[in-house]
Amino acid sequence: MSRAPEHGPDHWHRRGVIAGAALLALIVCGLALADLFSGSRTTWIPLLATVPALAATAGGPRTVLCAGVVAGGLGVGVCLRHDVPDRTLGMTLAALVVVTLACGLTSALRRRRERVLAAVRSVAEAAQHALLQPVPSTVGPFQAAVRYSAAAAEARIGGDLYALVSTPHGVRLIVGDVRGKGLPAVSMAALVVGVFQEAAHDEPDLLDVVARIERSLARNLGPDDFVTAVAAGYPRPGELEVVNCGHAPPLLVRDSAVLPVEPERPAPPLGLGALSGETPDLQVLPFTDGDQLLLYTDGVTEARNHDREFYPLTEGLARHTCDEPVETVTALHGELLHHVGGHLHDDAALMLLRKPVPAEQTRPAPAAPRDAGRVGSLSA
Repeated sequence: MSRAPEHGPDHWHRRGVIAGAALLALIVCGLALADLFSGSRTTWIPLLATVPALAATAGGPRTVLCAGVVAGGLGVGVCLRHDVPDRTLGMTLAALVVVTLACGLTSALRRRRERVLAAVRSVAEAAQHALLQPVPSTVGPFQAAVRYSAAAAEARIGGDLYALVSTPHGVRLIVGDVRGKGLPAVSMAALVVGVFQEAAHDEPDLLDVVARIERSLARNLGPDDFVTAVAAGYPRPGELEVVNCGHAPPLLVRDSAVLPVEPERPAPPLGLGALSGETPDLQVLPFTDGDQLLLYTDGVTEARNHDREFYPLTEGLARHTCDEPVETVTALHGELLHHVGGHLHDDAALMLLRKPVPAEQTRPAPAAPRDAGRVGSLSA
């Protein structure tokens, strides 16, 4: 599974400690210089309490203690230099001791919460890798690439799902979005992926795979829960099967055009089939050398910028399509983050499947397509 490169928590912790130490040094030096050149007697003494307080924002209890000692030493020096009464000196040191102890306790509690959060993030990472397993660069006759970003950055896991497997019935894949957030959504996503991976190997018909998922969800979903999903399969050379259950239409890239694969007959999301009485439809599309199929979740198309404008995925795909799916989804993901200002407010998943041209390895890669089209539906 492809991920945007990011610095780990240790990196940011080190940067915070360095920045905090530099700030403390500047404050201490500033107070000392102000006292040295201002000629005032005790004007700057109350500000010494800010030194351990600021140390608590970046360092641990030891850092706070050291800052308190430095501030206390500076306070004693200032009081002795100006012949401050012993009562004032005692009050200054008492205030610094109280502030240092309080800030040290706060820092210790913060460090404890950081360790708990690090453990939670580690568990979430393991759960994500178990649920959303990395997709190889080649699966059967296809090139493939995936990009996933969870909106809950601290947990790094969300309700979007995907899977891509090679089976006796051809390559099969699914991309979906569970309604809701948190652990219930993650549990439902795990259920869908597990049932899909099992049924994809057992069921020759893609509609039966979807029916297996529907039956399993009917036993486990709440009354207001559902899962939108698109399942696809490649049972025979040149043919691609698509089953859309209330999900955003995939985008087919063919001959420098981007074509939304609209379902011929809209079907309800998974989990709502029993209520509506409708069953999903199977679309069969031509899928030949050079064709590409992009499946995604609504976190991509519903991402807005500061002007409340949606991200134009079709146009973005037309700009960035190339012969390497990894490069395409990486460029799309980067453009998406730039569009929203660097922070997604919903989970977003992109999965790109490409049927390579047999002779393309011996010739230069073609230029990325520039124009896009739109059709109501595609059929063989």
